[in-house]
Amino acid sequence: MSNRHLARTISLQTLFEWDVKGNDPQKIDDIINYNFKAFAPEFDDHSFTEKLVKGVIKNLEEIDTYIKKFAPEWPIEQITTVDRNILRIGIFELIFDQNIPAKVAINEAIEIGKTFGGESSGKFINGVLGSIFKSFGPLKKTEDKEMGKPEEKKPDEEK
Repeated sequence: MSNRHLARTISLQTLFEWDVKGNDPQKIDDIINYNFKAFAPEFDDHSFTEKLVKGVIKNLEEIDTYIKKFAPEWPIEQITTVDRNILRIGIFELIFDQNIPAKVAINEAIEIGKTFGGESSGKFINGVLGSIFKSFGPLKKTEDKEMGKPEEKKPDEEK
């Protein structure tokens, strides 16, 4: 397992626990530290996990707006906690982290969904993240700009 994949997995475990325990931002550092000790005691690159988790929390309201827009048949509180947090990580990487290629963000989210989610999680995650990518085109990321699609729009803008 690559370091980044492991970091994403720990991020999912952390956000899952944080979500289940009531979304208290004051507890996030303790949850992250516990998960490193419990699931990856030998893992020494904590910065990527912390960037993902804290980035999701910082942008949670906007990230959840994307979920509501691109999965309208699924009220956010009815999406399983695992799938909801995989989507949050995927959307953070897709929209907010300019250093992660869009295809990597989408593929990693799908793979984590297949591993930790239910039978249809991978397809659901692919559908939501794929729709976001198609809707927004290049997300100011190098490999996306090379595709020649239109510039990014915010989730509340009309098509």
